[in-house]
Amino acid sequence: MKKNPFLLVAGITTLAVFLWLWLSPPRFWLNLVKRVDSSDPVAAGERLVEQYGCRQCHKILGQGALKAPALDGVTQRLDDQALYRWLSNPNAVARGTAMPNFRLSDAEIFAIIAYLQSIE
Repeated sequence: MKKNPFLLVAGITTLAVFLWLWLSPPRFWLNLVKRVDSSDPVAAGERLVEQYGCRQCHKILGQGALKAPALDGVTQRLDDQALYRWLSNPNAVARGTAMPNFRLSDAEIFAIIAYLQSIE
């Protein structure tokens, strides 16, 4: 039985693309697959803070741990661009930071920032 090299190349390529999108998804892919209801960004941001377990390290409105900086008043200390950088790739802001990269989409980041601004 003769093997088709095209199928082998196609299979390896498909696997490589799948691994790339899973292990190190580019921003366009995150924005495509991780959408947020934009009708109420503050409520969406609050849900995302719970979903990603931000209070396991940060104190927000008096609740949570204090392993990392409290997030009350963070929007007065950091502008939207700085918050975006922290949420999109924490290690690029502070090499070796304990904050994990949650691979958030832009919509998720903007919703979390809207929530943080609402609690000021």
